[in-house]
Amino acid sequence: MLFVCYPKCSTCKKAEEWLKASGKSYTVRDIKTDNPTEEELRSWQETSSLPLKRFFNTSGLQYKARGLSAGLSEMSEDEQFRLLASDGMLVKRPILVGEGFVLVGFKQARWEDVVL
Repeated sequence: MLFVCYPKCSTCKKAEEWLKASGKSYTVRDIKTDNPTEEELRSWQETSSLPLKRFFNTSGLQYKARGLSAGLSEMSEDEQFRLLASDGMLVKRPILVGEGFVLVGFKQARWEDVVL
C-alpha cells in the first residue's frame, strides 16, 4: 500500500499509528515534497469513486489563500486536476492507495472496513 501524507499533520500521524498497529506493510510518501501527479490523481479519483472536490484540502491554508471555496466551481475538471498536481498542500490527506481501493482522509472505521 502507498500511504501519502504530510508528516507534520496530526491526522496523518494518527493514520500512520493505526497502519502500524494493523500490521500491514506500506510505503510512506511525503505529499509536500513528492506531490501526486495529475495522472495519479485522476486514477485515484476514478478508483475511489469520490467527487473530485473531496481530494481538495478545504481546511488548508493554500486552499483558503487562493480563494478556492468560490473559485473551484468555476474551474473545469482538467483545471482542478492540474491545480491539485501543482501543490501537494492543496490535496486532502492522508491518502491510502491499495489494490482496488483509495481512501482519502482518515476515518478509522472506514479504513478498518476496507484494509482489514
